[in-house]
Amino acid sequence: MKQLAEKLPPHAYFLTSALFHYLGPSFAVLLFAHLSPLGVAWLRIASAALLFALWRNPARTLARATPPARRLILLLGLVLAAMNICFYLAIARLPLASVAAIEFAATIAVALFGLRTLRNFTALALAVAGVFLLIGFEYAGDPLGLGFAFANAILFALYIVVGHRLAAQGGASGITRLGAAMAVAFIVVSPIGLGNVATLLSHPLLILAGIGVGLSSSVIPYVCDQMAMARLPRASFALMLSLLPAIAAVTGAIVLRQIPGPVDLAGILLVVLGVGLHRPVTVEQQPAA
Repeated sequence: MKQLAEKLPPHAYFLTSALFHYLGPSFAVLLFAHLSPLGVAWLRIASAALLFALWRNPARTLARATPPARRLILLLGLVLAAMNICFYLAIARLPLASVAAIEFAATIAVALFGLRTLRNFTALALAVAGVFLLIGFEYAGDPLGLGFAFANAILFALYIVVGHRLAAQGGASGITRLGAAMAVAFIVVSPIGLGNVATLLSHPLLILAGIGVGLSSSVIPYVCDQMAMARLPRASFALMLSLLPAIAAVTGAIVLRQIPGPVDLAGILLVVLGVGLHRPVTVEQQPAA
């Protein structure tokens, strides 16, 4: 199994992560009718932490980690907790497309930091143009919602940077430390969100939906991210995130029968051209993490 996992190309892990990334919000829509955004964030992190604990041993990982690795795990745990809280507070106030547009702007900054060639700048410009054709940009009249959205974007960019450092010693090692980081995130978020989930104790189906949120939003995507990050330069991974809106459009057409129009198709084409044109930076070009 380990050999098969290592043989799969990093792009396969990225695409798997992207596909499952859009299942999480579908479960969250169900939960928002019964639970506050903070409660949904807690349930997502708690279920993910439980699944990781059953798979890996976070306490042993933290105990055996070197001081630098332990600090990295703690940092990622704090980032995951804050990022999930800000994300759900943002989408509770703003359209998901607006939050996604702001979030993508942060990944562009990460990608730009690692680019060193005219070809890659051109690829990035095509990808950005395609994304804004797909999702546009809505100016929301909710400053608090915008604050949460921008905070989530900054934290998402930090997740990419810290996640790459976590994956530096290989996919399997990164996943083990990711499980420990999720346990840290659970401890951080519990005082904030635990009190919001008491009403779910008598609704097992909603609890199962929450576990689905954790599995599809925090376990499968983050594990696949680690496997992809272990073999992709940070800038290349950040640029590939520009595929997410295109994948969302295709998923919407297949699952929700939301057929993209001419503008959407043009956006998808520009994103695909950008990703196809871009060339991963070499080790010499890659900036130090």
